[in-house]
Amino acid sequence: MVDFIISPVDNETRKAMAEFSENHQLLTCHEHLSSDVFYREALTESELGIYTMLKLHQHILTYLFIIEEINKNPKLLPNISLGFHVFDDYFNNQITYQNTINLLSSGDRRIPNYRCERQDHLLAIIGGLTSETSIAMATVLGSYKIPQISYGSFAPELSDKFQYPFLYRTVPNHHLQLSGIVQLLLHFQWNWIGIISFENEAEDYFLQSITALFTHHDICTDFILRLPYMTFGEKHDELIFTQTMHYEQLIKSSATVVVISGDCYAYLFYPFIPSGKVWISTAQWDFTAAYVSEKFHGAFSFSVHSKEVPAFTEFLKNMELGSTESDCIIQRFWQSIFTCWTPICIYAISNSKCTGNEKLEDVSEHFELSMSAQSYSIYNAIHVVAHALHDMLSSSSNDRVKENGDKLNRWNQQPWELHPYLSNVRFNNSATDEVFFDKNGESATGYDIINWSILRNKTFTKMQVGRMDPQAPAGKKFKIDENLIQWGTQFKQKIPTSTCNEHCSPGYSKVVLEKTPICCYDCLSCTEGTISKQTDAKTCEQCPVNVYPNKQKTQCIPKVITFLSYEEPLATILVFFAVLFSLMTLLILGIFIKYSNTPIVKANNQELTYVLLITLMLCFLCSFLFVGRPGKISCLLQQTAFGIVFTMAVSCVLAKTIIVLLAFMATKPGSKIRGWGGRRLSVSIVLSCSLIQAGISAVWLRTSPPFPELDMHSQLGYIIMQCNEGSLPMFYSSLVFMGLLAVASFVVAFHARNLPDIFNEAKFISFSMMIFCSVWVSFVPTYQSTKGKYMVAVEIFSILLSMAGLLTLIFFTKCYIIVVRPDLNTRKELRKKTISSE
Repeated sequence: MVDFIISPVDNETRKAMAEFSENHQLLTCHEHLSSDVFYREALTESELGIYTMLKLHQHILTYLFIIEEINKNPKLLPNISLGFHVFDDYFNNQITYQNTINLLSSGDRRIPNYRCERQDHLLAIIGGLTSETSIAMATVLGSYKIPQISYGSFAPELSDKFQYPFLYRTVPNHHLQLSGIVQLLLHFQWNWIGIISFENEAEDYFLQSITALFTHHDICTDFILRLPYMTFGEKHDELIFTQTMHYEQLIKSSATVVVISGDCYAYLFYPFIPSGKVWISTAQWDFTAAYVSEKFHGAFSFSVHSKEVPAFTEFLKNMELGSTESDCIIQRFWQSIFTCWTPICIYAISNSKCTGNEKLEDVSEHFELSMSAQSYSIYNAIHVVAHALHDMLSSSSNDRVKENGDKLNRWNQQPWELHPYLSNVRFNNSATDEVFFDKNGESATGYDIINWSILRNKTFTKMQVGRMDPQAPAGKKFKIDENLIQWGTQFKQKIPTSTCNEHCSPGYSKVVLEKTPICCYDCLSCTEGTISKQTDAKTCEQCPVNVYPNKQKTQCIPKVITFLSYEEPLATILVFFAVLFSLMTLLILGIFIKYSNTPIVKANNQELTYVLLITLMLCFLCSFLFVGRPGKISCLLQQTAFGIVFTMAVSCVLAKTIIVLLAFMATKPGSKIRGWGGRRLSVSIVLSCSLIQAGISAVWLRTSPPFPELDMHSQLGYIIMQCNEGSLPMFYSSLVFMGLLAVASFVVAFHARNLPDIFNEAKFISFSMMIFCSVWVSFVPTYQSTKGKYMVAVEIFSILLSMAGLLTLIFFTKCYIIVVRPDLNTRKELRKKTISSE
């Protein structure tokens, strides 16, 4: 048989516990084989309190349950039964070393390797609950290559298989828990955190690791409180004094979320905690071992992944008080939970005697009937040893010669022979969880995230609301269900916030202040063209060219394609006046053609007038090139065609003015320019000016012609469809040449304004060119300051206004005389007025 030896928790009951263990053995062979289980429990009620003691009692009851479950399983370790002993180190490393030496010694003699008085053969040890105990045990046991299965140690250094090659753990890697804490904080956007821990080596490593992760994920700590670490039996005055000093700091802290790390001594801090905080505890200690307080309503705790074991709950419900001294372990538990006493094993001080009819269901508010996470780790640890031993005994390479064919002749197994089977053990427990170790000898399971609800009668319920699963795909290792979470009453079922300052809303970015933590910042509105979709965005993102930010700067919306279309009122008005002036020009041309034989028409250089009217009408019609969706052809014709027609019109005015001036100069006696005027001069002026403009346009079209383009940046929220001039120097060369013609016409007309003329031709040309030059001088800055369709509208408006000035001032008076006052349109009247003018 295999006996898990458990030594009693105090000297008073040690003998009774040994007898209890013997009564639970099922001897099936002649020789006695044992596998010792080293288990760390401190059951001093005055020091740890009733809740801690009851929780640790559940660990021992778990042993009873598992041993019974394994012994009843005919397929696991057939013909071999398990028993157990418990050793207590009283939270003291010195006692830990002593008890470990006792396991390697014989009787009361602490002489390692001297075991002549014992039949027990040590194969594996289970323990301990804390990292300090596990490390102390591993230091001794490692020299003997004895397998050690720890169920409560999270020390990261124990993952080093070179230093601790014979230690296994039924708890996951500690870094997975740290990552889970960070993921929980990031999920709820908590970045202003408080930390409470004890002053020992394990907690030093925890603080170094968690603060490094906090820094990497921009999580800041408002405070870090360190409490002195107390060993068993020490006075806690120093701890209480320190807690009193820290209480005021906790009250004043703006951090809503506090992470607590520690072992079973962490409960000593609970009376000093304030309300209004969200507490997150690590798996190093069992939350339910604490003094239950309403202040922990809505708290979170990480625990090693576990499942409900219904048979364990039934085991506890059917448990009865024993009647013999060998049942003292149950009697001590019975006295603690029901506050009564038994004459056989007096432990609790009470006036009432235990009746034996008490049921654990009646005190379920004080004692948890479901298996805790730590008990579940113990459950798996014992099953690991049992399955590994079963595999070793079933292996053909480990067959032993049997006497009479059915009894073991001699047990020759050594502890280190169990290691290959422990490393490769893999099975499903009764809760359907797969149990196995990873390459570091750690459990491959994860952590459960538990949410606690504390009722006013100090009863509690726990709900698994999340999981940290190392076996899940990347990005899905952390899971949480917000709908299952119960928040503290002060938060009114709303997710609390824990930040140094208010979150920056979408549309703003964070600006870190000098000499402050990164979590303390100001919020700056995103600049033009940028957005931020997330809360507390580090930077604002630039919108792509085809979209632009909305007013809140929280998202990019598609830009509207815009151009001066015919459907717009502005375009309609401009087109209306372009058509109107074109018709007026056509009408005037018709009048001049009809009355071509009259003195006024003949006196105004008939052919030149016709050319001027035609070019004016074409200028008005050029406005249509600027309206509508820009295309390749329209862009080529906009500036070049208009420039040529416009130049012809201005050159006609210049020619008319020069001819008028030369005509009156030629009338002076002795003038040498009598033969300069006439048709040849006007044709030369118009043709030469037009050819120069045509040459500029040809070079322009040859080198860098205008083309349609989409302007994404000039106007916020719009994509402007426009014609790109191609070559700005050629564009401005064309404008400058037209401007020079206009200035020349104005100068010549201004000098000829006082010449005797019945129709004041020179004066009208002077006024028209003054309007013309004013329009185009103001056009340049206005054109450069406007964008999109309004820039096109400005150019159309300048064309219409300048051409309308020429048309009205030069031709309206003549048309008035021709149509309304034909009596003035005679040679006699013309001569009379000319003489009177002189």
